[in-house]
Amino acid sequence: MNNKNKVKVTFLPHPVICPEGKVVESEPGISICQLALNNGIDIEHACEMVCACTTCHVIVRQGYNSLSEIEEREEDLLDKAWGLEPQSRLSCQAIVDNEDLVVEIPKYSINQVSE
Repeated sequence: MNNKNKVKVTFLPHPVICPEGKVVESEPGISICQLALNNGIDIEHACEMVCACTTCHVIVRQGYNSLSEIEEREEDLLDKAWGLEPQSRLSCQAIVDNEDLVVEIPKYSINQVSE
């Protein structure tokens, strides 16, 4: 297998979703949310990844600028996310490119479906 186009995505430990943290390889073009789900990290995604909630909010600690550009709808939703930081993204909208990433899943999310 050719690893030339692969990037390393490190998910930092989360007490419930990913207690040990996880490092996975990915090809560019997949959302952080789908990548997490494909690798057994059960990140919340109440709207089924259509950019209609904030449950998949993540903080990109490394590689933020390599992600797909943030769109206005995502920015508007992020304003409602718990623990918002300058490197916050909705993982369903953040598309992996060609740079390694370090991703933190916040301790809490605002699940608008279950509340």
